[in-house]
Amino acid sequence: MTHSKSVTPDEPLSLSVHSMPDPHLTALPPSGHGKLLAMFLACSLPVLLAMFVFFVIKPTGQANFGELIHPARPMPDVMLTNAQAQPIALTELKGQWLLVNAGSGACAADCAQHLFIQRQLREMLNKDKDRVDRVWLVADDAPINPEVQPLLADTTVLRASPAVLDAWLGASDDATMQLVVVDPQGHAMLRMPADMTGKQANAAKNMLQKLLMSSAVWDKPGR
Repeated sequence: MTHSKSVTPDEPLSLSVHSMPDPHLTALPPSGHGKLLAMFLACSLPVLLAMFVFFVIKPTGQANFGELIHPARPMPDVMLTNAQAQPIALTELKGQWLLVNAGSGACAADCAQHLFIQRQLREMLNKDKDRVDRVWLVADDAPINPEVQPLLADTTVLRASPAVLDAWLGASDDATMQLVVVDPQGHAMLRMPADMTGKQANAAKNMLQKLLMSSAVWDKPGR
């Protein structure tokens, strides 16, 4: 005879509670410091990315060109004279990237070629050219050759002594053979040959574009 197992209707069901939620592990809303840090990182990201690209990755197709001036040479706080013999503070040129060339006022054929390259290099920057100014430092007392006046349009012309060239560009002896890049704070930071082939000019343009890209967040056209 088979006996079926009886079930007591009033027997309570057993439940197992393994653990209660830990209040320390629950998500907390971001604090004020967290929000501030997030905003800082968001604002800094473009600058950090530009620095990483310029100094670490160095993208292919943008060849390095010229010689970095290390440490960069600050702009002297001196008074110079312009082409009209009017006094002007050199520091008034701050606030803009500069392409600086030097030469004799007599400016023979090779000097005229350097001025032409200086002008064309700026034009090659296209939409970024308004972020760069051209400066020609006349390194002697000779009258400026009238034949090069067309090349000096939109160029800041200043007479500078060898002492100023030495202090700022660091190479007065061969400054006429160099094109120097100056950052908006007035630091001479890069030397390039003043006489370039077409291929070298493209490499120089790429180098300038890298510099402009790295400062695009904080540097705008005009002073």
